Amino acid sequence: MTNTPRSNHWDIFCTVVDNYGDIGVTWRLAKQIANEYQIPVNLWVDDLASFSHILPTLEPLKATQTFNGVNIIHWKEPLPVAFVAGSVLIEAFACELLEQVKAQLAYLHQNAPKSVPVWLNLEYLSAEDWVEGCHGLPSLQANGLKKYFYFPGFSAKTGGLICEQNLFAERDAWQADTANKLQLFTDLGLKGIEAKDTVISVFSYETEALPALCELWQQSVEKIHALIPKGRSLNSLTHLLPCEIAALVPGQQINHGNLTLHILPMTDQQGFDRLLWSCDFNIVRGEDSFLRAQWAAKPFIWHIYPQEDDYHLVKLEAFLKLYCDNLPPKIACYWSELNLAFNQAQQLAVSLHWQNLNPVNLSLLHHHAKQWPINALNAADLATRLVQFVKNS
Repeated sequence: MTNTPRSNHWDIFCTVVDNYGDIGVTWRLAKQIANEYQIPVNLWVDDLASFSHILPTLEPLKATQTFNGVNIIHWKEPLPVAFVAGSVLIEAFACELLEQVKAQLAYLHQNAPKSVPVWLNLEYLSAEDWVEGCHGLPSLQANGLKKYFYFPGFSAKTGGLICEQNLFAERDAWQADTANKLQLFTDLGLKGIEAKDTVISVFSYETEALPALCELWQQSVEKIHALIPKGRSLNSLTHLLPCEIAALVPGQQINHGNLTLHILPMTDQQGFDRLLWSCDFNIVRGEDSFLRAQWAAKPFIWHIYPQEDDYHLVKLEAFLKLYCDNLPPKIACYWSELNLAFNQAQQLAVSLHWQNLNPVNLSLLHHHAKQWPINALNAADLATRLVQFVKNS
């Protein structure tokens, strides 16, 4: 092998965890890098069946295919196509590369140094203070290569947040016309939703907090529509369902008092974004939907992925502190306590704190949610900072 300059393309490796979270983040990043920076991207994914839920046109049995300018390759052993290192290699969320990939990196390091890619480990998003000190640090590998830790985050000293360049303008145009959300609900097969009704999207893990909220919503003065896809949220609501979850069909409605549960069809990422834009309140989980709920500029509950020794609550509280910085203290307290109660499955507390978000308080929270995305983005998104980081490396 000659000592030639490396190829311009980027390789992103992703193992699918919790069905949609990790692949949701990496798919958005791959699309943005390809479309906004015209950089060829190979996205290596181990579970194409789960991936196809958010990319319905993907063929799970096809080894290689291209969408939105991104080459999607089934990541299995052995790889279905030869691995040729590009200018950047990203391990999404500490996934473990195959030995044949590591062997090529080691070979390049020894024989063609100019062809060695910038090797990054894209970490999970966190608002914790320590992230600033670890972002961008190199880690010397056993083969002599350096791998950099890349931490997304909310401050200028971190790797930024995934956000497409035109996203906020598209959101504002969508939300400016009520007809857009009503048409979306119709297209999703949801019936009986009027402009004056309260609409809440639910995409959570299992929790006893959810039945408590549903019981409260049943007794609401106004009509409330809870939009829920088939999946983990419904596992907590089996007592409200007329049949087994597997027998539910998209568009089906279940009425309990002034609450209507609507079964959502799966949608692609653009459709999910528009769903969040169209609801009055969003309950989301994981990382991808958590960030998209913030970009929706609507109040939300974040159901964070549970970790050992309740460390997820440390991460949650770090974000709550950051998000509430410019909120009136009373509203900040209500919203923070609501999120904590939901994540700790405290049924009485979650009901109490939901009721504290009366129309006046909720209006203030809406106003804050509108300004927050502008503040959080810190003038540069993750893709922009990532491209600059690579140039500097």
